[in-house]
Amino acid sequence: MLIDTHCHLDAREFDADRDDLMRCAESAGIVAIVVPAIERANFGAVASICRDYAGCAPAYGIHPMYVDQALPEDLDVLRATLMREPAVAVGEIGLDRHVSPRDDERQLYYFRAQLSIARELSLPVLLHVRRAIDPILHELRRIQPPGGIAHAFNGSLEQAREFTRLGFKLGLGGAVTHERAQKLRALAKALPRDAIVLETDAPDIPPAWRTHKRTEPADLLPIAETLAKLRGEPLTDFCAATSANALSVLPRLATFINPFS
Repeated sequence: MLIDTHCHLDAREFDADRDDLMRCAESAGIVAIVVPAIERANFGAVASICRDYAGCAPAYGIHPMYVDQALPEDLDVLRATLMREPAVAVGEIGLDRHVSPRDDERQLYYFRAQLSIARELSLPVLLHVRRAIDPILHELRRIQPPGGIAHAFNGSLEQAREFTRLGFKLGLGGAVTHERAQKLRALAKALPRDAIVLETDAPDIPPAWRTHKRTEPADLLPIAETLAKLRGEPLTDFCAATSANALSVLPRLATFINPFS
């Protein structure tokens, strides 16, 4: 049993063959896929995808790379959507200190507001943490949302321990399959198993076998195989453990499990 905790299944890259991709994902043993929104404009698309495909669970949020086009009233729409739709998390939200140009204060305003909404509604968060781990940890300690996932984690072991202390799991995906990613692969070996959840971030972060191509949901199985081999663990045990981790940090996800997978 596999759970993809981060997949942008609504992306236009999948419009031509989404049905086929979902059949492949089911054949690969994927029983649930978390589909995070990135801005108010795609809340409806995420909701529609998750109604149409068994096992798909929505999350709603405003991504830090989309805050320039966001409006303060979008936060009210976000809150209303989270209260109306069966969301499993607030996300994808966070900070990004890599993209340039950017407005750090604007990112911080929307991040803080969304953390507060998550705390108000007792929902976990899906965090975008690219080159922004320490300022994100600072806000988590201050606002104290009810846990979640640090998506595409690529920090230090010390930072990983701080996330887990705050009730978070760490999302690992295609980046760890590249042999040149020695620091990340060493981290993946060192992490306790109960800290790890799996993700594709499809269509982004291509694994080693899809360089310069889109990532697909079914890639989660060979990603899991790579991680299990790195850690010297039986694949079945590793998959079961990471799926249990996902269900523990996203409690509402259990109701979305596809019984036909």
